Order: sequence, then structure tokens, then C-alpha cells
Amino acid sequence: MSDTLLPLLAAALDARAELLPRLHTEQTDAYRLFHGSVEGHPGLTIDRYGDLLLVQCFHSPLTTETLTVLEAFYAASLPGMTLVYNDRSHANSRIGNPLPADQLAAAMATREAHEMGVTYRIQGRHAGQDPWLFLDLRAARRRVMQEAPGKSLLNLFAYTGGVGIAAAKAGARFVVNVDFADSSIMVGKENVRLNDLPVRPRFVKSDAFAAMRQYSSIGQPERVRGKRMPPFPKLEAQTFDLVFLDPPRYAKSSFGVVDLVNDYASVFKPALLCVSQGGTLICTNNVADVQRDVWLDQLQRSAAKAGRPIREMEWIMPEADFPSSDGQPPLKIALLRV
Repeated sequence: MSDTLLPLLAAALDARAELLPRLHTEQTDAYRLFHGSVEGHPGLTIDRYGDLLLVQCFHSPLTTETLTVLEAFYAASLPGMTLVYNDRSHANSRIGNPLPADQLAAAMATREAHEMGVTYRIQGRHAGQDPWLFLDLRAARRRVMQEAPGKSLLNLFAYTGGVGIAAAKAGARFVVNVDFADSSIMVGKENVRLNDLPVRPRFVKSDAFAAMRQYSSIGQPERVRGKRMPPFPKLEAQTFDLVFLDPPRYAKSSFGVVDLVNDYASVFKPALLCVSQGGTLICTNNVADVQRDVWLDQLQRSAAKAGRPIREMEWIMPEADFPSSDGQPPLKIALLRV
């Protein structure tokens, strides 16, 4: 396998010959070096985060020989990187490969990566599974930075707050990041401390449904069908100039169900109602099996039914380090003027 992989790595690096210098010029050192699903080795991704080279396989483990060849290739082409390998071919993409003590220490070390002048905290391994910054969302963060100056932003399913911090860096007037996980919020607050921001983003630990219902004036009852709901923060109704909605494929809580395949409207409608009149909603769908045009039709019908029809829409395409063979990338990002 190592003999066939090497030319693929070289071809991928050549394909980024124009992109990488441009990213470096704008203070970005976080990007995908190899997108295996399109570049010849499905299930393998290789990402740079600052001085970290994060190698992850989702279909089958890499052999020691292949890892050695891979590390030598990047040592020559991108010297000074620390390689961390995560075998995520197990159930639910869980990291399954133990590392020797020295490699584990390197994987757990806190590092910094940079994107468009914003600094983010990164670790090759941590208590969760996914990297703390999703690189395919760079195009969306870039657009948010263009849209954000002087505006208020609500960042839903914020994870580590990357979108909100980018908006604050770009001059947003007010930023709220909503996520239910203490661990994600902790990293998000560390990201804030790493940056010189003109406004300090707010972090709200809450189920997204509870937050959206309160912001949109729908309201979140403390009891539903006679059952007391889990604790949630009380929030004043308000709308936002810009709302960013990046839900997971599927999630279920006492407050609602997120299902991007069968019922995107359940999360889309309350997010839409958090947008000020004349404002903008940027939403994502990361399910490859969902066709872009079908999803857009669902959004348009849901918006019209909610009395907030879409005036304009624009597709935000992932950047060149996430190539697509058919122009239909799995991650779909729609910018909607309402």
C-alpha cells in the first residue's frame, strides 16, 4: 500500500501548490493536505494544524510501513511537523489505537493553529473524538468574517466556538455561542483568551432547542406534557442579524430531536425565527446522502411556512483543500437572506 500511497500524497500536495501560499499569506496554517475520499485513498485524511500533522483513517488501519513512508514524505515536504495517528475505523469512529508513552504525550500536548489571523487551541488527542476545529468549515468562517462587522451573531451548536470567535475578530457587535457540552465551551473560552478580540463572545451552556425557543419568543416551558424538563438557562427574547446553524447529523434530548436526513425543519424553523428581519441565516448539512437541491427545497418550503420566506440564497463551497469529484461536496453550506 505504501508504494501506491506515495504518488497520491505527492499529487495532492501538487494540487495545493497555489492554495497553500495564499493561506500562509493570510496567516492560516490549518488545512487538509490529503482528502482521501476524492484523492485516491477513501477513509484516509491528513490535516495540518500548526505544527501538528493529524493522520486519521476511518475505513481500515494503516500499517506501520505505510505510516513510516507517510511520515518521511511530509518530513521532507513540510519539515518540523509532529505526526499523530488516530485509527478511527472502529464503531462510531472511535479512536482505537493505543500509542507509546512518548507519542501519546505528543498527541495530548496543547498546541496552537491559526486561520485568517485567528488562533485556535488544538490537540491531536483529547477526551472527545473530533478535532477542535473543523477545517471544511473554513469557507463558512471566512464568509462570517465578511458578514459580521457591526452585526450581532448567534452561533448554534457552536462546539468550540470557532465561528463566533472568527466573527468577534472581524468586528461583530455582539456574539453568543450556544453549546450543551462543558468540554467544548471550555476550549472555546480558551480560544477567546488566545486572541485579541474587540468584543468578548458570550458562551451559553444550553440545549440548542431551549435556547432557540427563548430567543425567538416561542418560549421553553419548564414542564412538557406533565414532565419536568432538565434545567436550562433562562434567556431573554432577542433576534440576531446573523445566525449560524451547524447541527450534528442526529441528536436526541428531552428538548427535541435533530435529524438532518428526515426532519431538518425541526431545527431550521426555530433558528430562522431567531434571525432579525432582513438578517442572514447560514446553515449546514453534512450528510452526504442528502442531495443539495432537495435540501434547499426543504429550506425554502419551511421558511415560507414559517412566514419568513427566503429573499436570496447562496451556496458557500468548501475551499480547494476539500476537492469534490462532482461539484457536490458532502458538506452543504447555504447562506440565506430572510
